[in-house]
Amino acid sequence: MGLYVIDSIFFIQAHRDIYPLDVAFSFWNKIKQLAGEGKIVSIDKVKDELYDKNDALEAWCRNNLPEDFFKDTSGIMIEYGQVTSWAVSKSSHYLPAAINEFLSADEADAFIIAYVLNDKNNRTLVTQETSEPNRKSKIKIPEPCNEFSIRYIKTMEIFRELGVTF
Repeated sequence: MGLYVIDSIFFIQAHRDIYPLDVAFSFWNKIKQLAGEGKIVSIDKVKDELYDKNDALEAWCRNNLPEDFFKDTSGIMIEYGQVTSWAVSKSSHYLPAAINEFLSADEADAFIIAYVLNDKNNRTLVTQETSEPNRKSKIKIPEPCNEFSIRYIKTMEIFRELGVTF
């Protein structure tokens, strides 16, 4: 099955909409377990997105995820270059603001795609984003994943693939 690489929307949407920290203890305990077992990881740029709000989700991550959960992306610059070149090549489709947002150093999307691309046979990207190839105002994660043949799945698919229940 390989390694599952978790996007920030996985945590944010779960916390805000589906599995609030104060209600869905078993979900969060399962995330803690999977992280501890090294089955799921994320990247430093996702950490930056999660750790900028000083909220309950940030506190949970700080207290429950292993120290090495958020992987350094400084070693994936070749793949990052491929992803950014792809985005720039789509300037006839996407609005300039969409490309600029995707390429922003503060945004995790291009980096997480590059991280998975670096070992795409053994890494699966986990995001709640859905493909919207006709959308011009935002580059959604599935579009570059499709371009680079990167496997991506949604939250519940991890649990099904790992045979996990909670």
